[in-house]
Amino acid sequence: MGENLAAAVAAAVPVVRAVIPPAPAAALGRLRLEPERRPFPDVPEPEVLKSLRTLPAWVVERVHGAVELTLGSLDVPAPPVASALKPPPDGTFGFLTSDSEAEALRETRLLHQVRPGLLDVVADLTARLVAGETLTAEGDEAAIAAAHGAHHLAIALVAATIAAREAGSPGVAGIVGTALGVAANLLRAAPMPDGYAAALREKVRAEYRLPQSGSTSVEVRNHVFALTEGGFPAFGSFADNGLAESADGGVVVRTGTENGPVRVGIRVLAEPPETAETLGWEEVVDLSWRAKHGSAGVGEHLATPSWPGGHRVRVTTPPWPGDYRVRVHAYGRDDPETESYDLWIWAAPPEPPVVHARADRLGHRLRGEPEPPVVDRPEAAYRWIGRSRLTVAATVTVVTGLSAEEVVRAFGADPARPEPAEELREAYGDPWVEVLDLDGVVVAIEENGYYGSRAPVLTAASRAGRAASMFWNVNALTRLSFARAGEVLASFEPGLGEPSADEEVGAALAGLDLQDYRDRTEKGLVAVERFTGRGLYPEDLEDLDRLGVAYRISGRG
Repeated sequence: MGENLAAAVAAAVPVVRAVIPPAPAAALGRLRLEPERRPFPDVPEPEVLKSLRTLPAWVVERVHGAVELTLGSLDVPAPPVASALKPPPDGTFGFLTSDSEAEALRETRLLHQVRPGLLDVVADLTARLVAGETLTAEGDEAAIAAAHGAHHLAIALVAATIAAREAGSPGVAGIVGTALGVAANLLRAAPMPDGYAAALREKVRAEYRLPQSGSTSVEVRNHVFALTEGGFPAFGSFADNGLAESADGGVVVRTGTENGPVRVGIRVLAEPPETAETLGWEEVVDLSWRAKHGSAGVGEHLATPSWPGGHRVRVTTPPWPGDYRVRVHAYGRDDPETESYDLWIWAAPPEPPVVHARADRLGHRLRGEPEPPVVDRPEAAYRWIGRSRLTVAATVTVVTGLSAEEVVRAFGADPARPEPAEELREAYGDPWVEVLDLDGVVVAIEENGYYGSRAPVLTAASRAGRAASMFWNVNALTRLSFARAGEVLASFEPGLGEPSADEEVGAALAGLDLQDYRDRTEKGLVAVERFTGRGLYPEDLEDLDRLGVAYRISGRG
């Protein structure tokens, strides 16, 4: 690249840079911190166009409007840069566009059609102009990001202006779109300016608030995951408490899952918790941990700084060094299908570890203790519900002593008026019920319905025998009900309400920990099966699908 060209560009860049707005410039300047988005569909076209498509519309429009007049009058006496381009193609070509497409994108696509290779010339020229430069920027995070983005964009705009005019395509919209696509590609790979990391840290610290909470799915590798400020810490055998270890750079947690996702919740507290919550958890341990820098998180996707543009919601420890206490809660390590964790973190001076709960078999094994007996969890047989069409909301009612037609009437529907189940499912109108006659036992299913949990329906359905139902919905509301001989014996929300003193209801609930919210729907279905002698099985749903018949509920009950 000749000195004359470099000098011409250097003279024009300050003029262009002065009119670039700081907000879109900062958005461009932060591109290195964001995962690269690819346009959909990913059509074959130059990288400059693909990069332009990934930019927010507001960035493209604000830059175009801000620089349009300046570029239109910009005089850059530069030597030839596009002499290697082939002549414009002969003949005609088709070109599709829409009213919603930004003018800069449309004109850049057209520029690619009429002057093939021009976009690549601008990209190569801009890359050579910025090569080896070191940008010095001062100020807060936004100011440094804006200076970074504006610097690259201004050079790309000048380079695009020179090349496009030489190629006989001086339209400003195409120049702006080309420059934005070129600058975005460069900025995704360019190192951030000196001082940006410190400015970002100060911004994060100024905006950090307590308390914070959230949850995520963490990919476990080799039976461990970590709360860490950076790289994965070294760890030992977990023999002390069987669950977690403090380490240099974080806290490592031993899982039952060898490889794969587990749910991890994080709470960063403003004050130490008053009590240790062990209900619903099998292992709970407190550890002290020293943060060297702050902003520790879990999972590989949490290892980069928070995005100032607000595109990611993440929960981390406070973004400053200090001593912290971490309470690790674990459930399901012996049963990875339900495995989950909660980490509670608060500032506290170093203290010895404290074990609040130690109940799972893995923990005993790691501590070198005799393993407790395997816990019978009959609810596990119903976990298929979470993978079925009933997972979000439904009521399952099982009735003995009545025919299918009589059960339909108990729901307030007319057995003489069957309708296609698929049509009722898609209509989102009146409630409806499907029934399956199983030789003296009738299973009734309501998708997103609740009539089987209401007293008039249970009373009518149980008049010649028994009826029991389990209701759940998307808001985590549940209701478990039992009726016999036309009398409702119990109807309550598992874990909150009080079941009756009826012996048969008690037998149906025996051994089911309803206080533990996990598998609550599945536990209710176990109780329904115990009380009526018949449960709901996956093949029942398959039979109902083959029948394809349902009955509209009139609203009775």
